[in-house]
Amino acid sequence: MNDSTRTVLFVLGVMLAALSVAKLIPAVVDLQSDAASAHAFLGSATVGGFIGGVLALMTRGGAKTLTARGAILVTGGSWVVMAIAAAVPLKLAVTGMSWTDALFESTSGLTTTGATVMTGLQDQPAGVLIWRSILQWIGGIGIIVTAMAIWPLLGIGGMQLFRLESSDTSEKALPRAGQIAAAVGVIYLVLTFICFLAYIATDMTPFDAAAHAMTTVATGGFSTHDGSIGAFAAGGSDLVALVFMILAALPFVLFLRAAQGRPDYLWTDPQVRGFIGVVLAASAFLTAWLFLTDPPLGQDLPAWRLAAVNAVSVLTGTGYASADFGLWGGAAVAVFFVLMFIGGCAGSTTCSVKLFRYEIAGAALLRQVELLARPRVVRPVRYGGRAVSDDTVRSVLSFFFVFFTTWVVSAAALSLIGLDPVTAISGAATTIANVGPGLGPIIGPAGTFQPLPDAAKWVMTLTMLIGRLEVFTMLVLLTPGFWRR
Repeated sequence: MNDSTRTVLFVLGVMLAALSVAKLIPAVVDLQSDAASAHAFLGSATVGGFIGGVLALMTRGGAKTLTARGAILVTGGSWVVMAIAAAVPLKLAVTGMSWTDALFESTSGLTTTGATVMTGLQDQPAGVLIWRSILQWIGGIGIIVTAMAIWPLLGIGGMQLFRLESSDTSEKALPRAGQIAAAVGVIYLVLTFICFLAYIATDMTPFDAAAHAMTTVATGGFSTHDGSIGAFAAGGSDLVALVFMILAALPFVLFLRAAQGRPDYLWTDPQVRGFIGVVLAASAFLTAWLFLTDPPLGQDLPAWRLAAVNAVSVLTGTGYASADFGLWGGAAVAVFFVLMFIGGCAGSTTCSVKLFRYEIAGAALLRQVELLARPRVVRPVRYGGRAVSDDTVRSVLSFFFVFFTTWVVSAAALSLIGLDPVTAISGAATTIANVGPGLGPIIGPAGTFQPLPDAAKWVMTLTMLIGRLEVFTMLVLLTPGFWRR
């Protein structure tokens, strides 16, 4: 066994053991109120902890090296292993849940997609509800660390642009990537705690506040109520969600730099400016649309509030809903569909394509147009004041091609399974973009994924993983060539 393989197995063992420790939280929560659920979590934690501990002990020691192949195995393997392990207590604790549904729900949690097959949430065991929130919270911080530590080294989808060692020492927030990851983890924890206090101030119960704080900062969208964040809108919880969804969609490294005395990074970063611009434009359009059309809203809330909360929720991939925006009319639904494919900033907890790729692709397009008019001009693509290499541009453009091709293929597969066109197209979009709700009466904001056939759930489970891991990571693992020596 070479050092890289040993490192991969060691990391998988540690992560499995850590996830098992996290299962003790819902076990304690349900200890007095639901013994069956508590036993499910305790038993799962015991078995998972044993397997993870043995694997980590067997592969400990030696040089901890990681090749590019090993980095892909760690990234893809850890999310798959954790999704399977997280599904076990759900299957055992939730009455009538199949293994397919359990894996769909756990994958949706870890990938922070927020699509659910569960109904009657307010009647489910408290441990199950808090476990769903914990999964999304783990997935949120996990994707930030992965985006900073692994993808830039592999150059996946243009992420090499954010390679820490590509800038000089004066621009680094801290001298080592490990230190940055630890500092960002602290910021993630602090932001979650502040969000929790803000929810408490809106008259949420401590349990609901804790569950929603984790899923808001993770931009995951799981709720403790079938009515999602709209069930708590009377106290203003939807506005708290709006603020923290926006904060969670910004690059977390910029919060670190702001804490070190450079808050100007927060408004000079091109991603942040682009993201805020999209938020304002989408909210303004939807507000005007609601004023002009007066659709059935179902709640006594201002149009701007409904527009902003739901637009930001879909844009960031959180998936909260304070109203059934599927009833707002064709133009509004089209806007929400487009927002699914945008996402937030790189280095945040958000999903989908992300703003920086659109900005780089736009700059590359403008350069190409200029070259047609002035063939002798020499002008590189620039982003954030820096020249972008041709490799990075190609990587970004390749990401667009593979991302949207995967969406089309998965939509076609869902159609062949028997889903109607709206459900198939929006279901493929919302899972690969890790948004949560789709469109239409079945999987729209007022529906769930429960009625779908198992085959469709398996396709969507795979697309959730593909989308969350920036497409290339999972697709490489699915190619036979990767496994050949």
